[in-house]
Amino acid sequence: MVDVSAKRPTRRTAEATAWVEMPPKVVRALPRNPKGDPFEVARIAGIQAAKRTSELIPLCHPISLAHVDVSMNVCETGVRISSQATTTAVTGVEMEALVAASVAALTVYDMCKALDKGIAIREIMLLRKTGGKSGKYVRKR
Repeated sequence: MVDVSAKRPTRRTAEATAWVEMPPKVVRALPRNPKGDPFEVARIAGIQAAKRTSELIPLCHPISLAHVDVSMNVCETGVRISSQATTTAVTGVEMEALVAASVAALTVYDMCKALDKGIAIREIMLLRKTGGKSGKYVRKR
């Protein structure tokens, strides 16, 4: 692990996204999903995953999260997952946002795999972050 003991805590935020691609027939079937509401289950799974990031990523520092949010936007050909994480810490919160989006996407897949095994998870990426020595980052689209 990187030694962050000399750093001062600052407010840090991060936003990540993931795209779950599925056929339009699967998107239309989501409200009648036999396993239940995939979006609420995925939202809770993403939040839980963010809280456990340091247990999943070997050299990631454990941090106290002040806020985590995971949301879904349904489109004709899939679901866009967005996650936001906030902390006041000595290290960034990007990994927590990325893990939240990733696990939420995996959960959508799990909840919908009975409808179609060809669902694909794509484009997991950091969109923006603030705070810390490197300051603000915004992904160029």
